[in-house]
Amino acid sequence: MQCKTKKIVMKVPVNCQKCQQKAFKIVAEADGMASVSFLGLGEERDIVVVIGQGVDACKLAKSLRKKFKTAEIITVADV
Repeated sequence: MQCKTKKIVMKVPVNCQKCQQKAFKIVAEADGMASVSFLGLGEERDIVVVIGQGVDACKLAKSLRKKFKTAEIITVADV
């Protein structure tokens, strides 16, 4: 059975460029990750969109919570 491509939208508190780079590094190490982007500017730059095959949203959130104390899964959808 082939894994479907998923789009995961999460809210992660990134306050500066350095925090954004740390979050990007954590997400980039996830298994099956194809692309990652941060949405918006200003206060809305804390929305992370991850697209990939077989990416586990729970494991990803857990990894982000270790560094940022909070990471909220907003949506998980098949692409």
